[in-house]
Amino acid sequence: MPDTSWKPDLSQLNGPKYLSLVRALREGVRRGDLAPGARLPTVRDLAWRLGVTPGTVARAYQVATQEGLLEAAVGRGTFVATQLRRLGPTEPLYRQPLTDPNDDDGVVDLRSPQLPDVGQTAALARVMAEAAQEVGSKYLEYPGLRRDRDCREAVLDWFMHCSVRPMIDADDLVLTLGGQNGINIVMQCCLRGDRPVVLCEELAYPGFRHAARLNRAEVVPVALDEQGMVPEALDAACRRHGGQMVCVTPDAQNPTTVRMGHERRMALIEVARRHDLQIIEDDCYTAPVSGLDSLRALAPERAWHVTSLSKTISAGMRFGIVVAPEGMGEAGRLTAQHSYFGLPRPVTDIITRLFRSGDAMRLRQAAQEVMSRRLQMVVQSFGDQDIAWQPGLSFVWLKMPVGWRASTFTRVAEAEGVLLRSADEYVLQDGHAPNAVRIALAGGVPEERFQRAIARLGRLLERPPGDLPV
Repeated sequence: MPDTSWKPDLSQLNGPKYLSLVRALREGVRRGDLAPGARLPTVRDLAWRLGVTPGTVARAYQVATQEGLLEAAVGRGTFVATQLRRLGPTEPLYRQPLTDPNDDDGVVDLRSPQLPDVGQTAALARVMAEAAQEVGSKYLEYPGLRRDRDCREAVLDWFMHCSVRPMIDADDLVLTLGGQNGINIVMQCCLRGDRPVVLCEELAYPGFRHAARLNRAEVVPVALDEQGMVPEALDAACRRHGGQMVCVTPDAQNPTTVRMGHERRMALIEVARRHDLQIIEDDCYTAPVSGLDSLRALAPERAWHVTSLSKTISAGMRFGIVVAPEGMGEAGRLTAQHSYFGLPRPVTDIITRLFRSGDAMRLRQAAQEVMSRRLQMVVQSFGDQDIAWQPGLSFVWLKMPVGWRASTFTRVAEAEGVLLRSADEYVLQDGHAPNAVRIALAGGVPEERFQRAIARLGRLLERPPGDLPV
């Protein structure tokens, strides 16, 4: 059978290219553009047509084959599956609905941990009104390199939970437009050369690789275990690839929820010192007090501690904080100034008032209490499942039971009105995705609606499709 001339348009699809191609394959089969038994273009041919790498196409073919959408024949090529009935509006994956007919909540988004309103709206409105009474000529000037000092002094107490506070002062802080911007500022400040190397957890927050790409860096994955990044694997990666920076999430690894113990932190720092690596310590999820020293406290000469208010108080304020290594605060602020001239004066005025009133710490605690209640719901509902979590953290990591694949589970969950993130979204290029999903606790969703969505997922987990290829 000749190759099909099929060439999808991926320009309108968001997300990783390989997932966009998987979605295009599904739609092509549903619409009949790809008939059962049709032979698909070779990996290299389709990659050339679409302007993507062969690895992207190969990965998409692999996912679609695992779903049963495609079939691979050694020496012959890849074909649209003929053995399974085609999925679509007239051929549901399940022979009977799993959703309670009275459980009509629309779509519940559990991809990102939206914040509950525990008083932020009122607190922000009040401090905005107070700040508006003092608008003066300072708003006509550029923010400047040192004019945010009042705000830097006000936010120091934010770091009491991670054993950083006693060792830092306002001169160590760099204020940024959120945590992602903070990561980018650190890379801009530290990376050198045409193709610097950034080492990262093999399953990682996608913002690391996006920031690295903006800074022309090559990202090298490093293996994880039950305590996070493996020091021996980091050492081996440095010996093979070199490296200028390593990105880690020691307190609440995203997406696996793993927490790194003290001995592991020290071993990781030893490798970083041996290879002269700068360390980005991502603490944007601000897990509850662990009693463990932060990497910034243990390696003050090279660790950059990045956090923000986005997961605890307000994502819309776009306020982040970087604790720079000793003596590097001015360099970090200079990098920020060269990038965006410093934070807007209204933002620093609002945040300063929010912290000095005590509202910031009170709101963080209240938000974590809401997330703790939701975590309890999830743990109770998924008690028989392989689930990883931390008290107070706003997401959980669920490994798929026998009979489910993560890519298929997220697709079926979406059809049932619940949006999740598959492990695929956290894998670095050409990495291996475990069979798992991340479920955010979504504090912005009403509690009853959230509980019904979790119950819906529980029913799905207990009833995998019998014809799913494993």
